[in-house]
Amino acid sequence: MRPQTISLHQLAILSCVLILSSAMSVTLSVFRVWYSGVWSYVFLNWNLLLAWIPLGLAGLLVLLNRMRPRPRLTLLTLLACWLLFFPNSPYIVSDLLHLDPRNNVPQWFDLIMLFSYAWNGLIIGFLSLWLVQQIVADWTNATTGWFFALIVLGATGFGIYLGRFERWNSWDILVNPTGLIHDIAVRIANPLDYPRTLAVTVLFAGFLTIAYVTVALLPQALRTERVPTPYGDRP
Repeated sequence: MRPQTISLHQLAILSCVLILSSAMSVTLSVFRVWYSGVWSYVFLNWNLLLAWIPLGLAGLLVLLNRMRPRPRLTLLTLLACWLLFFPNSPYIVSDLLHLDPRNNVPQWFDLIMLFSYAWNGLIIGFLSLWLVQQIVADWTNATTGWFFALIVLGATGFGIYLGRFERWNSWDILVNPTGLIHDIAVRIANPLDYPRTLAVTVLFAGFLTIAYVTVALLPQALRTERVPTPYGDRP
């Protein structure tokens, strides 16, 4: 099975739609600051900015992968950076934990605002993963591409735990690699000693996997095929 491809025009259109969607989230955040007079939830804009980094890296990978000859070292370096930053996109889903009545703002407004950020982070992340999956499939085959995507989603569940509960960031691999590697190693070596780590990782990984597979396969499931009739096409 040949990997699917996307034109640069299609990628540009999708990016514009996601920019508009992200702009809506930012607008809701700004309106909340104006209405309440406090800066609660402004951190969501930083998280949304981080969520865009994997998509930007994926776009660069798409462009460089089309070059002949391919700059393999640059591609592998960008892929490593993408793997490091990818959990920042679906991580925003965990910000729904912050939903709580505050600042005399209707809770339904905060719910819509938080969900819009979570939705954008999820879709931005899924698009970047789909792009990278197709690149891996182009290098190998479609089966390996899917295997790669599932491994990434499983690791992302663990990454979300590290960010939400242990407060590690992607750049800590450069700032404090020893502490980060230690926290990762002890939990991998003794998973049953850290039940919350195991539960959060499995549940987030399971949710992300089901959601991604649904989004990735939905266009194919909805695609209709023309069935020939014995009388030919009729108006």
